[in-house]
Amino acid sequence: MNAASSSRVFWLSCGATSCVAIATNLPPVFLTTFSESLGGAAGLTEEQLGRISAMVFSGFVVGIAVASPLADRWGAKRFVFSGLISLIAGLGLLGFARSYAALLICVFLLGMGAGILEVVLSPIVAALQPHRRAATLNWLHSFYCVGAVGTVLIGSLALYAHVHWRAVALAILIVPAGALLGFTSVRVLALVHEDADYEPVHSLIRYPFFLAALALIFLGGATEIGMAQWLPAYAERGMGYSKATGGMALAAFSLAMWLGRILFGFLIRRIGVVSLMMICCVACIALILIGSFLPNAFTALSACIALGLTVSCFWPTTLGLASDRFPHGGAFMFGILAAFGNGGCILMPWLVGIIAERSELNWAIASITVCPLLMLAILVGMRAIPRERPD
Repeated sequence: MNAASSSRVFWLSCGATSCVAIATNLPPVFLTTFSESLGGAAGLTEEQLGRISAMVFSGFVVGIAVASPLADRWGAKRFVFSGLISLIAGLGLLGFARSYAALLICVFLLGMGAGILEVVLSPIVAALQPHRRAATLNWLHSFYCVGAVGTVLIGSLALYAHVHWRAVALAILIVPAGALLGFTSVRVLALVHEDADYEPVHSLIRYPFFLAALALIFLGGATEIGMAQWLPAYAERGMGYSKATGGMALAAFSLAMWLGRILFGFLIRRIGVVSLMMICCVACIALILIGSFLPNAFTALSACIALGLTVSCFWPTTLGLASDRFPHGGAFMFGILAAFGNGGCILMPWLVGIIAERSELNWAIASITVCPLLMLAILVGMRAIPRERPD
């Protein structure tokens, strides 16, 4: 593949990564609106609101489970198509959803499309830039943040202008449709070189380093999404801000993530991957506690937004760590990592909802600190894991 073709595939992959953000960022912007529209006079319970996020990431895991064992054999391009079509279907149906059950089906389809794309886009880009995977993956995933900012801004402006969420879903459908059209005319590289042996799953799970990477991405996803999915509702219900301000807070969180991924893509070689992640873990703990317990609403909300900067490196850098250590893992390896990461994304928003129902929302947000604490311990342990491969 020549440089021009490689560049085009990279930028199309960035565009498709922006589409992944629609699935994970459109529902939280309208979380309290869903409660009012579909929950009757009493509204939806905190657990039901948490279940919406859980359904998004359940679809994510199903998409990963379907695509990861097949993408290496059948080729990544058809799965890019499948993922984008699932996103288009989810948004189209969301535009006509009239019940809570229908809403759950729609967000499940959104999550499934995003999960399929998550499996194939990272290894596509890793194959394009095999000598600087961690940095390139941070740059690729920075476009998730671009999509998140765009999605949240559109949703927040719609709330401000009293535009219905169904109309927003139908309007934003044009984004994955455009990405689908772009991929029709490009060739995508094989995810593992034709002459290389695949690293089978039963081999990967024998490596302590890979098991540590699975734990890291699980906890990193839980930290990021635990805050992101609840930030608009927390700003509104816990701090007294308006719905539109809560949506803008999520946009600012995503912008902070974008800046972090661009910045860390340049800093990784200077600081070192593990050291960078350890620094970010400590910063995450401090920011979550400030955001949970500081009485000044502006400072607390600012800390929650700044968390986007410190969590930004967790997901793509863990993918880079694993792909550098296991370069022949292919889509299946990325799929396993993404499945574990989304396991954390399913669990933490739901747990936040359950804890909030039994105590206060700020204590539920504070519970997220468990994740970076455990990550810190794992990263310390990873430094002692030898590079030797098992017999």
